[in-house]
Amino acid sequence: MLLELVEWIGCATGLCGAALLALNNRYSGWGFVLFLLSNVAWIYFGLLTHATGMVVMQIGFTATSLMGVWRWMIVTR
Repeated sequence: MLLELVEWIGCATGLCGAALLALNNRYSGWGFVLFLLSNVAWIYFGLLTHATGMVVMQIGFTATSLMGVWRWMIVTR
């Protein structure tokens, strides 16, 4: 049950983050925050399922999400 919940949280936050970025408006930076939540969920999911490749990929995506938060929400303000 927990595993399925984490999987769907990762899915939903990732999709919503992508949609916000696609809008390319003043709220788009929040897409990177949603991506960070998605990254955390997928890392947790990967650890629970022993999916090492997914964990490594999500660590890389976490770095790009942090760059996005920096660029869209900190530097541009």
